[in-house]
Amino acid sequence: MRRFGEPIVKGQSYRPRPGAYAILPRRGRLLLTHQAEPTPEFQLPGGGIDPGESVLAALHREVLEETGWRIAQPRRLGFFRRFTYMPEYELWAEKVCHIYIADPVRQLHEPTEPLHEAVWMDADLALVQLGNDGDAQFVANHVLASGSR
Repeated sequence: MRRFGEPIVKGQSYRPRPGAYAILPRRGRLLLTHQAEPTPEFQLPGGGIDPGESVLAALHREVLEETGWRIAQPRRLGFFRRFTYMPEYELWAEKVCHIYIADPVRQLHEPTEPLHEAVWMDADLALVQLGNDGDAQFVANHVLASGSR
């Protein structure tokens, strides 16, 4: 499995943290989430898969929580992993990130996830603004390179 991000800290134990994330293109733009804390950054909408929850159920739930948008026709693109410290959970995590591309259907409400904001951004700009290299690589490979905007 391809790995992105920070090097593994020797001697540090990491807890598995699977997650589902969505690339949401529309007319040359992407629907992203901006997380204000602990470090302000733009991200693909998505997050952790709860115990007993399916990947697709987590994807729909997380996108709705972080953007307020309902999505349709999610298609799995692949996955990657990264090792990182998550200060909001005080957790060293091995994140296995399942990446999907889906259609943003409509916004039902504002984000319900605290300190998150839904942001539409030109795909070219999103590529350089995304907070992790794995997300950016999937955007480059499946949106910019393919022209599926």
